[in-house]
Amino acid sequence: MSQPADTFTPGPGSAPAHRLVLAHARFELLQLVRNGEQVLLTVGIPTLLLVLFSRLDIVNLGPGPRVAFLAPGILALAVLSTAFTSQAIGTGFERRYGVLKWLGATPLPRWGLLAGKTAAVLVVEAAQLVALSVVALALGWRPADPAWGAVIVLVVLATAAFSGLALLMAGTLRAEATLAAANLVYLLLLLGGGIVIPLSRFPTGVASVLRWLPSAALADGLRAAMGAGQLHWASVAILTTWAVVAVAGAARWFRWE
Repeated sequence: MSQPADTFTPGPGSAPAHRLVLAHARFELLQLVRNGEQVLLTVGIPTLLLVLFSRLDIVNLGPGPRVAFLAPGILALAVLSTAFTSQAIGTGFERRYGVLKWLGATPLPRWGLLAGKTAAVLVVEAAQLVALSVVALALGWRPADPAWGAVIVLVVLATAAFSGLALLMAGTLRAEATLAAANLVYLLLLLGGGIVIPLSRFPTGVASVLRWLPSAALADGLRAAMGAGQLHWASVAILTTWAVVAVAGAARWFRWE
């Protein structure tokens, strides 16, 4: 019996955009979890800082249990580590070794690369937040009235902001320069973002400027969401501004090679 003439007609063309993004997100996720150095950066260092600063009176954190101040800040640090530092360094070396050039030859659009990387980062962050929350609870952290919807909003906005900054840096600088700059910015955002050192310990004028950092906005927002059950609108506004500017910059100036 003969087959209809169009039974084996080829259908050339790329897969739908959402499938391309999901496939790339899976690829990025596997790359993240297979890299031991990235796991140390994204999980080991935040956990070590949480335990160390909770148990040792290194910095005066004000009244109340030390872990009550530290836990939201360390959760903010985990987002910073994954969405910014890890992604900037990884993408910088992918660009150097030609991985991005190869991806640029596929049907994956530039925005799809950004979306896939950000989706993978969100999955890793979810695992980080659960793991660090368990450690914090074991150390005595008792969030009073957490507003989990506010937490999700803040984490998503911060991820967009940090991812945009990471890709902007990795897409415009050489890999070695990205490595140095990402670690320097990570340290500055850690020390000046109210994560382990309260902004009240800085001079008033300096603290007013530091509150505009994305790490400070995220840490303040998480403390308000987990301690008072409130959405900190100032943090939302700051993170949204950073996200819009950083993502627009990455989309405009990111180079595949």
